[in-house]
Amino acid sequence: MQLLWFYVAIVLAISDLIHSNLVWNTIKDFYVIFMGGLLKNSLDSIFQTWIVHEILEAFFHFIILSIVFLSFKIGFLAGLIHFLLDVTHSLAIEHLDWVPHRALHFVVESCFFIALFGL
Repeated sequence: MQLLWFYVAIVLAISDLIHSNLVWNTIKDFYVIFMGGLLKNSLDSIFQTWIVHEILEAFFHFIILSIVFLSFKIGFLAGLIHFLLDVTHSLAIEHLDWVPHRALHFVVESCFFIALFGL
């Protein structure tokens, strides 16, 4: 139980890599049509479309982490912190390369889960 925060942060990082590879390599054409066509035309702005993308990503992480840890609480918290971090750093920081982006996520998500499970 002492290292639960670490395991959750690692699985969340792996889940994010799986999500990126799945969306941008495996189902890219479907996802572009879904997000760029169907959702963009249904919503009022690009910002709303982007928020829907982030919510769908958070839901993906919720499912993966809920299954891995057999806990809806961990899945919900992981999806929530990942969503908040993605939205915050996308609005506050113009662009991060891959390694700084992954490092930012891992550090902030680790600190979040340390505060919950490590203390």
